[in-house]
Amino acid sequence: MMIPIVSIVGRTDSGKTTFIEKLIPALRDLGYRVATLKHDAHGFDIDKEGKDTWRHAQAGAEAVIISSPKKYALIRKTGRERTIEELAQLVSDGVDLILTEGYKAGPMPKVEVYRPEVHPEMLCRPGEGLLAIVSTVKLESEVPCFGIDDAAGVAALIEERLIKARDAGGVELYVNGKAVPMKPFVQDFVRGTVLGMLSALRGVEAVGSLVLRIERNDRSG
Repeated sequence: MMIPIVSIVGRTDSGKTTFIEKLIPALRDLGYRVATLKHDAHGFDIDKEGKDTWRHAQAGAEAVIISSPKKYALIRKTGRERTIEELAQLVSDGVDLILTEGYKAGPMPKVEVYRPEVHPEMLCRPGEGLLAIVSTVKLESEVPCFGIDDAAGVAALIEERLIKARDAGGVELYVNGKAVPMKPFVQDFVRGTVLGMLSALRGVEAVGSLVLRIERNDRSG
């Protein structure tokens, strides 16, 4: 089954990291194992100059792994930015949910951390895949709004909307990052049609979950 991914987004200094620090233990209290992905639009460097791994990379290694009995880290050069789906494959083993910090433009459901005292306008607009808002003020919104410290409430919403829906074997549809609800008979039709086509393809084994991504390059509609 596909691991649910939720993007925690917000403007600079909104408190995204602080909220994730609260949300992870709230999800663990519900019995879920969590991985995180952090997006840095400006680039980063976690390898210190002069260290053995840095020297390996300077010598021309395309990828470097440092490993110990308790953890390991992979540093790999890349010619392009990896998608959320590609990165999720690296951390999906043994976890029930992936949280990302950032990725506002990504297709995944989003929880926006919003502090009007820092930025008067929200980052996300209606229809951009908002699952919930976390704010220092109560807002009138089409999506649930939680207090800035209510990580337990957001965890319960994620459990209900994403984890339990996945475990029930449902079909999820996102168009331009916005979740599109489908009635059960529509889900059954889509599931049957896609799985039927896959059964005719060589090399496709029993399908537990799948991701179908369609990108339109034309601007006609």
